Amino acid sequence: MLEDKFGRRFHYLRLSITDVCNFRCSYCLPDGYQCDGDRDFLSKAEIRPLVQAFAGLGTSKIRLTGGEPSLRKDLPEIIALCAQTPGVDKVALTTNGFKLPQMIQSWADAGLNALNVSIDSLDPRQFKAITGHNKLDTILKGVDEALALGIKVKINSVLLRPYSESTLSLAMEWLKDKPVSLRLIELMQTGDNQAFFKANHLSGQPIKDSLLRQGWLQVLREKTAGPAQEFAHPDYAGRIGLIMPYSKDFCKSCNRLRVSAKGKLHLCLFADQGLDLRDLLRDGDVKAIQARLVELLGRKEASHWLDKGYTGATSQLAMLGG
Repeated sequence: MLEDKFGRRFHYLRLSITDVCNFRCSYCLPDGYQCDGDRDFLSKAEIRPLVQAFAGLGTSKIRLTGGEPSLRKDLPEIIALCAQTPGVDKVALTTNGFKLPQMIQSWADAGLNALNVSIDSLDPRQFKAITGHNKLDTILKGVDEALALGIKVKINSVLLRPYSESTLSLAMEWLKDKPVSLRLIELMQTGDNQAFFKANHLSGQPIKDSLLRQGWLQVLREKTAGPAQEFAHPDYAGRIGLIMPYSKDFCKSCNRLRVSAKGKLHLCLFADQGLDLRDLLRDGDVKAIQARLVELLGRKEASHWLDKGYTGATSQLAMLGG
């Protein structure tokens, strides 16, 4: 089992397979994707021993992220590779949903059983203003198709000052009969969004207080669950989750590690640097990869220090998949 010096155990790997994204979200890539280097992303031959190494050390959940992972044509094969690895019982994907209607069946057939879709507003005009794309109806159609296939669906929505009040109002109506979990995520400061962060950051605490007053009850987290505090209500088919990275003791429950699309281990989303695994991945020596993972985990710190304005090497969220 991967365990750090603070007693935290890591059941969950977030694996980026590309840093390319085709959206222009205002809080992440407002000017679109800027290619600043080669696109020598991990191959299936490199991903296989990496996933085997993590699974052998107790990791049971793999989330594939980007950038936008659906831009890789071999995504179904990568999903299948993960799903067929002994010890891995959940394969999840985070996507902007751009290709969801035409691709979800192939992903399900490959072994995908959980899906996170980024939808920052249920108002089509606001959605276009945030993302640069008029694709909300297409994405919502894909969500319905995923649900029909029995895939567990979560919706990621970043809290932004101009939009959040209307977003939450529309979402509450939508959740009445839509069995998804809406994850409201506090905007995080990164290396290139400091002015935007100061103008648009909202705390999730007032929303949590309001939910509790309205009879929503907090749900216990599973061992492989992400950092959201999730709430359920008997009158709603859907749930609401809050991800509040600036809240007290947020990092105490950390159970996930990240590997970038170029094979670097990130002990935290906001770590100083990625720690290179690529040489071992190319060799395919699972035992050697495991030994390095155990060694490097000793460097993991107690906190991300976001509350002190520290953003580490994360210039924007697409580089590592959030």
